[in-house]
Amino acid sequence: MADLKDELDTSPEVGELDDLPAPLPGEPSEPVTGPAEDSEAGLLDRAHALLDAHPVADGYSGLPWALRQRPSFDLELGEGTVDTDVPRMREGHVGALFWALHLPEEPTGEQAVGATLDQLDLVKTVVRAHPEGLRLACAAGPITDVRHFGRIAVLPGPASAAALGDSLGVLRSLRELGLRALTLSGVSWASEAGLTRFGEEVLREMNRVGVLADLSGASAETVRHACAVSKAPVLCARSAAHALRAHPANLPDDLLAALGAAKGLCMVPLTAEQTGPSVRDVADHLDHVREVAGPECVGLSGAYDAGTAHPRGLTDASGYPRLVAELLRRGWPETDIALLTWENVQRVLREADFTAREAQRRREPSTVKITELDG
Repeated sequence: MADLKDELDTSPEVGELDDLPAPLPGEPSEPVTGPAEDSEAGLLDRAHALLDAHPVADGYSGLPWALRQRPSFDLELGEGTVDTDVPRMREGHVGALFWALHLPEEPTGEQAVGATLDQLDLVKTVVRAHPEGLRLACAAGPITDVRHFGRIAVLPGPASAAALGDSLGVLRSLRELGLRALTLSGVSWASEAGLTRFGEEVLREMNRVGVLADLSGASAETVRHACAVSKAPVLCARSAAHALRAHPANLPDDLLAALGAAKGLCMVPLTAEQTGPSVRDVADHLDHVREVAGPECVGLSGAYDAGTAHPRGLTDASGYPRLVAELLRRGWPETDIALLTWENVQRVLREADFTAREAQRRREPSTVKITELDG
């Protein structure tokens, strides 16, 4: 694995698109000069301009846990010991990102609640310590405001469903503290068989308070069940196309279609394990998800600082312009790229908040316990 990571972390020179196709027989060995905007440099210039207007809303960062292992750090000046810092996020045009509260070995019971609160406290501490670069924001409007002030918006989550135990009061408390997404896996009420009756109640309460359901790593039945039950859009924070790479967290076409029909969001991770070792491999997954689920249902998830190897040219948060340049080369309309990078996440957040306001008018906070529904 170390050899693979070393190979994948070898970045091309700045401005070079990876894996350019070899010339066909009879074609000149040097690229034919075309319009400036179609050249390699022209594509990168267009990518930067487009990302200036529509920055990346990154669906998953493992930075909180990575920082917990370090005695000191400075994300605003630059932090070479991690994949993500403010200078590289600015270079990559990252405007917002979800900071995961997951732990390498997820605890259970009361330990899970305490560990999640510790992670949430760390997120807030780190954001407060970097006021020139970061701001906490949990809704579409404030995220846009943060961007206009030249800062990067941080959204806490996803957290592990184990943090709830069997208490929906814990869910509401975590939401009050800023939690924005919860991963529905690793618990008895969201299993291979799908959601239990208590699982459905958890999802309804998540809708009521505006916590997004993250289905990455959930069973196929849980994904189908959640798409059918949830009144708010669901998301898969780290899922690519299973048809292109048979990773257990990647989604087969029938689930991608169900996610698209539910107006959910599949956030394709920039990891070699799930998408492949090159920028073009990642673009292949984005093409596939866009075709099957629709352009309004595809997003990006860097998955940086989560302990995984990344494709060449995408080894840290500065690499997004290279990926967008590849999509432009493939003929993606700028409107679809704007959806991919920024607008789809904004839509999901707005719809989740609208659903929560409507649900709170009709439904009181649930106090149901797992034993009352699942026995």
